Amino acid sequence: MGDEWYTRGRMGIKILNQKTLASTPLRRDALRIMKAGIQAVETGVVVKKRVSRTGEKLLIDKKSYRLDRYERIFVVGVGKASYDAGKALESILGDRITDGIVLDVKGGKLKYLKSLVGTHPFPSHTNIRATAEMLGILKGVTAKDLVITVISGGGSALLCWPHQLECDDVTMITQVLMKRGATIHELNTVRKHISEIQGGQLAGLAYPATVASLIFSDVPGDDISMVASGPTVLDVTTVKDAQRVMKKYQVLDLCRLEKCDLRETPKDPLLFSHVQNVLMVSNEVAVEAMKKKAKELGYAPVVYSTQLDGEAREAGKLFASLVKPGQALIGAGETTVTIRGTGEGGRNQEFVLGALETLQPHSLLLSLASDGIDNGPMAGALIDDQVKKMVQEKNLDLDLYLQQNNSLPFFQETESFIKTGMTGVNVSDLMLCLQKKMS
Repeated sequence: MGDEWYTRGRMGIKILNQKTLASTPLRRDALRIMKAGIQAVETGVVVKKRVSRTGEKLLIDKKSYRLDRYERIFVVGVGKASYDAGKALESILGDRITDGIVLDVKGGKLKYLKSLVGTHPFPSHTNIRATAEMLGILKGVTAKDLVITVISGGGSALLCWPHQLECDDVTMITQVLMKRGATIHELNTVRKHISEIQGGQLAGLAYPATVASLIFSDVPGDDISMVASGPTVLDVTTVKDAQRVMKKYQVLDLCRLEKCDLRETPKDPLLFSHVQNVLMVSNEVAVEAMKKKAKELGYAPVVYSTQLDGEAREAGKLFASLVKPGQALIGAGETTVTIRGTGEGGRNQEFVLGALETLQPHSLLLSLASDGIDNGPMAGALIDDQVKKMVQEKNLDLDLYLQQNNSLPFFQETESFIKTGMTGVNVSDLMLCLQKKMS
């Protein structure tokens, strides 16, 4: 199998432009290290490792459920890991599943669950219709039922049931917050309080059924109340917190909204007494696997941070400047991009592009969206001496690309973008900087 990543199926995830990228020993090492990180957090593998069944005994993270004590078993999933997780849960539970839906950005045929495809990063009427179907399943559940939820990154947009606002208003608010560089915590604080299903409200809707929530974290720091805006987790943020965020970024003025009636999230612990929230996987698992592979390849692995944040281009500059000869500097997290132009590309590509002038000789910098979607069709990009040479030969204007937030065309020009397709994984972004050992 070599160094290939496979998009789906039993052989994992694939870099579709592997042959073009793997043109130097440093590049091949970087791809091997990143491959190890992604493989360690593949959704189907994680589910089958953390969830098992022996007869009527279901084990989730050391907690046992007697399936024969429940009249009905439902599975509802949302986010970019939900389809793959749903498929794995089908193989474990089989026809014990009464009904269920997984709402993802990709879909396929499932035997016991309904696969629905929604839009991301912005909500839509498609998402609202899918959420309505999910609510229909939860309506009428009783204390004799078991509800297994899959919560993963991307769920904030996919799971959409607005409080008073129209769908287009929710989209405008999301766009403004993203363009002005709001952090994921700020963005999801607002999302919780304009929703009737997030911020713990899904758990309230499922009460008094038993709820086992499988959470795949894409949030730096693994605050599970922020993953997909925390539909099954007791929320500690308030309406006042959401109001502060909206004021900070002038949301109402920029969206031309007269008002936004925010909804307080449920604070009664009783509503969560029937819920088991399980952190299934996070970027720390990927980082540990990357460390191990880097060491095997002869590098000295150094973890910079698993909560890397800040303005993408500035964070990339700093990250690239810190690597030393023989090191593999590893990071994970989620940066932000303040939109200044009208170009194409995502935060991973801007992270890398911003570091081009800072990157030391005989070094390589790579940043990848683990879900394979860096605000467009590419997962990320890499730079090295080869890319720097192409910039000079083609006389590319780096400043112009950065001014326009136009990283994708740059990496298409230098043929150093990374394309994987949708991976079914979502544990934030992964960053790597290698420097060749000096003899």
